[in-house]
Amino acid sequence: MFSLPGLAAVFSGALLAQPGGVSFGIADVHARPPNSILAMRSGFSRGRYELRNATMVDLIRTAWGVDADNVAGGPDWLEMDRFDVIATAPAGTSRVTLNTMLRGLLDDRFKLVAHKDTKPLPAYALSTGPKLQMTKTEGTEESGCRLQPGSPLVTQPQVTFVCRNVTMAAFASAMPGMRGASGYLFNYGVVDQTGLPGAWDFNISWTLHVPGRTGEADRTTIFDALGKQLGLGMELVKVPTPMVVVDSVNRVPTPNLPEVAAKLPAPPTEFEVSDVKPADPDDRTRGSHVAIRPGGGINVNMTLKDLIGEAWNEWPPERIVGVPKSLDTARFVVVAKSRAPELTDGPAVWNGVDIDSMRIMLRSLLTDRFRLRTHEEERLVAGYALVAARPKLRTAAAGNRPGCKEGLGTDGTGQSSRKDPGKDPRLVNPIASRLVTCRNMTMSQFAATLRETAGLYLHQFPPVLDSTGLDGRYDFTLNFSQPAALPNALRPTGEGEAPGSDPNGAISLFEALDKQLGLKLVSRKLVSHVLVIDHVEEIPTEN
Repeated sequence: MFSLPGLAAVFSGALLAQPGGVSFGIADVHARPPNSILAMRSGFSRGRYELRNATMVDLIRTAWGVDADNVAGGPDWLEMDRFDVIATAPAGTSRVTLNTMLRGLLDDRFKLVAHKDTKPLPAYALSTGPKLQMTKTEGTEESGCRLQPGSPLVTQPQVTFVCRNVTMAAFASAMPGMRGASGYLFNYGVVDQTGLPGAWDFNISWTLHVPGRTGEADRTTIFDALGKQLGLGMELVKVPTPMVVVDSVNRVPTPNLPEVAAKLPAPPTEFEVSDVKPADPDDRTRGSHVAIRPGGGINVNMTLKDLIGEAWNEWPPERIVGVPKSLDTARFVVVAKSRAPELTDGPAVWNGVDIDSMRIMLRSLLTDRFRLRTHEEERLVAGYALVAARPKLRTAAAGNRPGCKEGLGTDGTGQSSRKDPGKDPRLVNPIASRLVTCRNMTMSQFAATLRETAGLYLHQFPPVLDSTGLDGRYDFTLNFSQPAALPNALRPTGEGEAPGSDPNGAISLFEALDKQLGLKLVSRKLVSHVLVIDHVEEIPTEN
């Protein structure tokens, strides 16, 4: 989350002035096809800088060192289209210099024009109560708040922090990162509005918030602790926050220079050495995992079906058909190492972030060692249709860029809190710990992003089809609980079926869609892409 004083410093001076004097040696910039991994991966190692699977918002927030919520304006595609940037810079280049180089690249290749502004965003304000219960610092102890070992266990576990020689500004800045605070503050920052000068000594204890745990009524919240133990208050307010506002940007980058392909060769497509063997059936200490290691190595422990899914990125496994039943459970360990690509003007590099290259090499290995043959086709698979039951959607306000974000929107409002639009509903019902705010979204866009929004509710990544029949764009907020907070959470409501409720206040995604938006997810067979296994050997060839 943003640190407001830090952002003010970042934005001082000519932030958006065009950088001069430093630039990447060479740079490969290209769009990438749609994929199921909705996160940017980045790294800089031995002269090679990579930003993979990045939206334009990712590139801008990285270049200016701000949070994604602090990037405003721009066209619809800013958070939807994705790009790869692979560039060279001298080894040891600082993060600040890399960011300056990236700003220059965005100006040169995307013709990005932006300006700085401020916008009110939600944050917690720390204030004084009627009676302070802290003491002014008299000694010279090292400044900071430290977790006290062995905090007592009551109906719920508590944590105690011993704070010495701490200013209120430093305490406010540190609070979101203190253990257990995120369960109450979510992703909001804290600013000091106490007006208290100097440094202070105090202890503060609160209960770790675990949704669904019994004894919720006996817990000491962070808000209780501040008021009763320190004589401080804290409430959600809107704070003027520096923003990067996009005026214009090209959707298609300018072409790479001809010499880029020669100087920045493609990564290898096959491992240089590999070892494949059945996993120890008695070893139950580790579940399925894949680790990409610096230097070009990988270590994988999975069933063969999961290995195929990893190599083709065809999750869920239900959309991989033709695998013998025995290979649904037989596990294999793969340890392999690639030959690092050589730069023509620098040392061999591999920074361990390029999962795409790993998958291509793993695909080659499985094809060779298991005599694997496959083809792709379209088939009917299990999925969901998003349908309109009793729509409760608000027509979108003009000017917002389409997208869904965790927490209150950048305007600090939420449809589910109409009586108090600046209030986060999670403060009233903490067990409903997910809050997703969508702005200027079509139902087709919402259906396409619902798998990411839903998390474990749609953990098998089934396709979701927009069958609402609703045109136009809408603003809405969806507030629901994590699946672990209630039983039968992963079961969708059927057509005409009244959603259930839980006495602890938990609400499933399916119930929230119905009650809050008047929409339903209905199980339905849909046409989708599948990977068909034509042939595979159950035992790999010898190492």
